[in-house]
Amino acid sequence: MLTSLVALYGVAHVTRPAPVAPKVAAPARVAVESVSTVCPDPGGGRISTVTPPGGKGAGRATVTEVKAKASPLAELDRPGLLWKRDLPAGSAPVEVAGTGAMASGLEAVQTTKKTRGASRGLASVRCAEPGASAWFVGPGPATADITLYLTNADTAQAVIEIMVYAGEGPVVGESGNALVLRPGEHREVKVSELAPSPLVMALEVRTTSGRVAASARAVLGDGKGTDWLPPAAPPATRVVVPGLPGGGGRRELYVTSPGEADTLVQVKALTADGFYAMKNRETLEVPAGSTVSLDLSTGVGGQPSAIVLTSQTPIVAGLMITGTGTAQDIAFTAGAAPIDLGSVLADNRTAKNISTRLILSAPEGPGKFRLQTFPTKGTPPPPVDIEVPAARTKEIKLSPPTGKSGDYSLILTPLPGSAPIYGGQIQDEQTPTGLLLTTQPLTPTRIWAIVHPTLESPAAVLP
Repeated sequence: MLTSLVALYGVAHVTRPAPVAPKVAAPARVAVESVSTVCPDPGGGRISTVTPPGGKGAGRATVTEVKAKASPLAELDRPGLLWKRDLPAGSAPVEVAGTGAMASGLEAVQTTKKTRGASRGLASVRCAEPGASAWFVGPGPATADITLYLTNADTAQAVIEIMVYAGEGPVVGESGNALVLRPGEHREVKVSELAPSPLVMALEVRTTSGRVAASARAVLGDGKGTDWLPPAAPPATRVVVPGLPGGGGRRELYVTSPGEADTLVQVKALTADGFYAMKNRETLEVPAGSTVSLDLSTGVGGQPSAIVLTSQTPIVAGLMITGTGTAQDIAFTAGAAPIDLGSVLADNRTAKNISTRLILSAPEGPGKFRLQTFPTKGTPPPPVDIEVPAARTKEIKLSPPTGKSGDYSLILTPLPGSAPIYGGQIQDEQTPTGLLLTTQPLTPTRIWAIVHPTLESPAAVLP
């Protein structure tokens, strides 16, 4: 019997088929079917939202205050139509959420304008998508009143940690400053209560569970301006800070090295004439875990430009723009991703003394894209194809589709063969006391999501 069993197993071993490696599916690109964004403090300002046309099937978007038993302020079902509304002071944060065809590319922004007082200025912010991490870089609580707006629009609680990186290094411990947001809860956090002394700083907001929509606003005080800090691109060894307008006023760069090693950062400006290293500003030393600033006011020479940074270790960067006049206003831009999937701008305005323009940069090769404007009503005009030469920055002055003045949305779509394009939107208004201005780095459109394949694995149930 033993001999027979050995023979049987021997034959089975010899004749068994060769093992076949399992086929692993590649990640798939699927259309976004659900989007949620939070406008952090729209009271006394305007919310504008639009979904580009082209989505398949039906869809619906709602605009709702984040509070108990709130009824929608609006229900939208027409892609390509700009919706806007001024909200009264004291309004709660507003969630703009879309599903189906109204989710693909949905964009929302809040904009406020004040002509006097400590908060004088034109201030806009892209309504934030809930996530697990967000970075903000700019002045610290010793030079500005910095408020962090946190909203949990989900149905599960969120546990949040806040890290502050100042000129002298990390201000809080490794565990950060933790807080818990219940479902539907929103909270305003004064950064001065976490770290009162930094002149410059970076904020990292991260969650250990759940998601949070995070935004940050800086108020410099009477006659000095106010605006929102746009979310900065995550730490990387190459960072492009786009959308610096031309003209006078201070340009202050902020760079953070959140890692454990000091780094040397190479600084170059990219203008309409190409790259150049600014005299006496070619490099910047950033100690580990700290934030430093660099005055670029004379370096960029008042030209529309972008700043390109390369470093030995990952960095985060932002920049403050100061307007001119007896009463000043400020605006912020930050490290941004290229708009490979296109970009949507919901709030654009042109009127007497008010202008909107784009500043686009193509640091790696020639950029080609299609620009389409959409009015609040009526038929949109034909799109326009625009090129940005390789290693150049180009300023584009915008006009409303219906004439010399009006409000409109804007969609940028890169054309086949285009190199990466980075950009920023500039809005400004001339007033008797000085220029009001605000900027927004262009962000990739929420059209596609990368879905990784699921695999069966015992690791899913084993400790």
